Amino acid sequence: MNDITPQITAFLSAALRRQVEPDDDYFAQGLVDSLFALELVTFVESHFAISVQVEDLDLDSFRTANRITEFVRRKTGVPELGEAHAEGS
Repeated sequence: MNDITPQITAFLSAALRRQVEPDDDYFAQGLVDSLFALELVTFVESHFAISVQVEDLDLDSFRTANRITEFVRRKTGVPELGEAHAEGS
């Protein structure tokens, strides 16, 4: 699951037909609308086998690829790359 961000940026870049970097805020840039937000949630659910609940639908969690990665890691229980080492110390 270490390749979450590249999978998300690849999806976003293909869907938006432009290169999207991990910290690009495509909502603030006006590149997406509410219909795309629904498509993005559907992608995250199906691609990462998680269920996005109503209480999870905070725009800030879906604003950038890095934030989506954090969201997916929280939902799946996968630690951040540095966390696993810190817990084992």
